[in-house]
Amino acid sequence: MSGKIKNILIILIAVVILTALAVSMYFLGRIPENDPNTVGNTPGNLNNGGYFCESDGRVYFANAYDNYALYSMNPDETEMVKLSGNAVSSINAAGKYLYYYMTSSSANGSGLGYLGQQTAGIYRSTKKGKSTAGLGRLNIVTMQLCGNYLYYETYSSQNGTSLDKIRIDKKDQQTVAKEIINPNCFVNGKIYYNGTSGDHYLRALDVRTDRSSVVWQGNIWNPIVQGNYVYYMDISENYRLCRYHLSEKTVEVLTNDRIDMFNVYDNYIYYQVSSPDAPALKRMMTDGSLPELVREGVYQNINITSEYVYFNAFNESVPVYRTYTYGPVNVTTFDAAREAAYANMKE
Repeated sequence: MSGKIKNILIILIAVVILTALAVSMYFLGRIPENDPNTVGNTPGNLNNGGYFCESDGRVYFANAYDNYALYSMNPDETEMVKLSGNAVSSINAAGKYLYYYMTSSSANGSGLGYLGQQTAGIYRSTKKGKSTAGLGRLNIVTMQLCGNYLYYETYSSQNGTSLDKIRIDKKDQQTVAKEIINPNCFVNGKIYYNGTSGDHYLRALDVRTDRSSVVWQGNIWNPIVQGNYVYYMDISENYRLCRYHLSEKTVEVLTNDRIDMFNVYDNYIYYQVSSPDAPALKRMMTDGSLPELVREGVYQNINITSEYVYFNAFNESVPVYRTYTYGPVNVTTFDAAREAAYANMKE
């Protein structure tokens, strides 16, 4: 075989190898698409900061005992792992990935998202906390994964507040509406939200077209759609908790207490009663029956998983309290998170 032919073969082999490597890198770096109806977290959790998110048998959470660093654990609080030292909120999960808002950064981490100085913004990582990538450096209020897009309410001193979106692969970032829209309640291809300019009607934004329509002319706040019902705070009646039947178009009053916030999970509603004399965290069934006291006082950040309800006192990050989601009320502190934080600080 002549030297010329050998050189040609070497070049051809090199081209084949480089092409194969390029194709492999493309598919390795490619973010698989989600089902269009994929939801990143429950609307109730996201309305309460999005500090806990359950996905595929694991709970991902911002550990308040460790400056809200990103951790994961089993729903029963075993096998706790620290994923990142960055303070996070608005945690979403789907497939192999986590999406979250990072409010502060630390020196540790890996991936392109850690090159250069980090700022607040939306980030993506694997569920093991690896391959972190920044999707947008900006300030957000809240964020929901809707299929293959992250819809987020953002604000700036120059542009005010708007609803924006970006694909999970960091493409196609655009402004959806230049108004205050909470994207947290995503159900069957639509974002349900209350109006904020001119009225507080229940509206639905179809993510296929990004066009909005009025569903019901109620005076509502923070709607959560579950099944045929919309759970909401009734603005016209001192923010009492009600539900609206989407098919029958009827309203049920669930409690006449004025409430500050609530979360709906399966057959339970956990809600904070606003009262100058007897503030308390309470729970009841979704039809308003069996109301009971969870703990006296003023609490916030009511996040729910399949095993526990987590919350903390107003303006106090710790201790974090928890009680069983189902069964008898038994409020204790989230000791596993405190112990994990202490162990990580010693390392």
